[in-house]
Amino acid sequence: MKLFRGFRQQLIHEKNIKKYLLYAIGEILLVMIGITLAFQVDNWNEDRVKKIAEIRTYKNIREQINGDKELIKNQIDYNNRYMVQFEYAKEIIFTNDRSKIDTLGAIAAKLTKYSDFDRKGNIYETMVNSGEIQLLQNQSIINRIRWLEERYNYINRMENIHYDIVIGYAAPSITKTVNFVTAEVIEPEQIYSVEFQNLTQLLLQVMIEKDEIYESGITEIDEILALIDIELKDN
Repeated sequence: MKLFRGFRQQLIHEKNIKKYLLYAIGEILLVMIGITLAFQVDNWNEDRVKKIAEIRTYKNIREQINGDKELIKNQIDYNNRYMVQFEYAKEIIFTNDRSKIDTLGAIAAKLTKYSDFDRKGNIYETMVNSGEIQLLQNQSIINRIRWLEERYNYINRMENIHYDIVIGYAAPSITKTVNFVTAEVIEPEQIYSVEFQNLTQLLLQVMIEKDEIYESGITEIDEILALIDIELKDN
């Protein structure tokens, strides 16, 4: 800086206005270039920090929904296990096959079983409240996370409906019909009645719909995971 100041003073002393103006303009340009470079470096650092945060958020989402996927798969297995048995019980009642009354009693004692994913968290809402949603540049991922939350809400509604049927109808009916400890049928006519058959059918309808929404949730998760993998691979 002393060198530049000395050169500038020399030009003033020599009264070389033309050279002085050219020098002054050059000096201004150098300052402007320096400021521009500084801003560019700051912007580059800021973008880099944002990208690191974005990648971290994608990884967190991936970990969370992978965990959800495993939980849903467990619920699918649980739901299907009893759905097959309840379907068989309905067939026994429909055909009035009294030779299978012990089997029917054993299955009837399980009519209170129900799958329960019970997802309490809200990924999308949490990200909005924390500001993390602004870090994500892939709008497709954002949209699909929101759709996944809708699937979760649907699952919770169906599980609540299933629970209400179990508590309000299945449990009282089974208590009067089957011994829970021995699975012995106490009221044969009741367990072979149309009312009991309708109860079994109602439970099956709810379980079938639950299975469909479980599978839909798995599909949505897989699509989000595929999009996240692309983002992480590109970065």
